[in-house]
Amino acid sequence: MSILIKPIITEKATADSELNNCYTFQVNTKANKVEIKKAVEAAYGVSVDKVRTINVRPNRSTKYTKSGIQHGKTNATKKAIVQLAEGEVIDLYSNM
Repeated sequence: MSILIKPIITEKATADSELNNCYTFQVNTKANKVEIKKAVEAAYGVSVDKVRTINVRPNRSTKYTKSGIQHGKTNATKKAIVQLAEGEVIDLYSNM
């Protein structure tokens, strides 16, 4: 089971990383805070102070087509906001 799926690189997440030293990741929905902390420390070689998680609900949509009403939804996801210790930095752009 892979805990970290991908880092989230948005305007809000980038500003949070620059100002508060917090990084946002999309994680496995079954992962808990302790597993997320160990995965980030192992993957990036940093020390983690705090982990906050967010369960993101699926978006539901309805489309009216010739063949009738089509219902759909996206998958539910989980985000983790990881706060690093003072002086620690993760370079998310080094692998590009």
